[in-house]
Amino acid sequence: MKIYTKTGDSGETSLFGGQRVSKNHSRIDAYGTVDELNSVIGLARTADPNPVIDAILGRIQSELFVLGADLATPPEKNAQIDRIGQDHVQKLEEDIDQLEQNLNPLKSFILPGGSPGAAYLHLARTVCRRAERTSFSCRQSEIISDEALFFLNRLSDLLFVMARYQNKSKNIKDVVWKAR
Repeated sequence: MKIYTKTGDSGETSLFGGQRVSKNHSRIDAYGTVDELNSVIGLARTADPNPVIDAILGRIQSELFVLGADLATPPEKNAQIDRIGQDHVQKLEEDIDQLEQNLNPLKSFILPGGSPGAAYLHLARTVCRRAERTSFSCRQSEIISDEALFFLNRLSDLLFVMARYQNKSKNIKDVVWKAR
């Protein structure tokens, strides 16, 4: 199988189910940003993450493939694909609660940074927030499930907590923001 098909040369691509749309269609933007997020998470996994974080990130990368397929498949196509559900959202909440037990409560804003792994997790968090925004934007004209949006919202929270956990596991303090 060749990697190139030449079917996108005219500025269109296919959604799952065969519908041809412009490459700047809101669904393409949404799942393309989720794909970018998955790549940034892959980058974070190269930065010596704590083993607990690495295991969670591995699971999340697989779940992001499910989310991408969910966003790429209009619900009216009745395709037999996995979709993001409440169980995915609940697992992210459980991960947040588990990791936060080991962290001191925040008393001020923190800046992205600390260890390289934490910095990459903060980058992933910002890409996740963009994926959430593009998905909400898509929802203005397309059907996007509540669970897909909830998933992205919780995931950005989890990535923030993971960055703090990564710093703590490396004995590096979070960088506190100080107003001038």
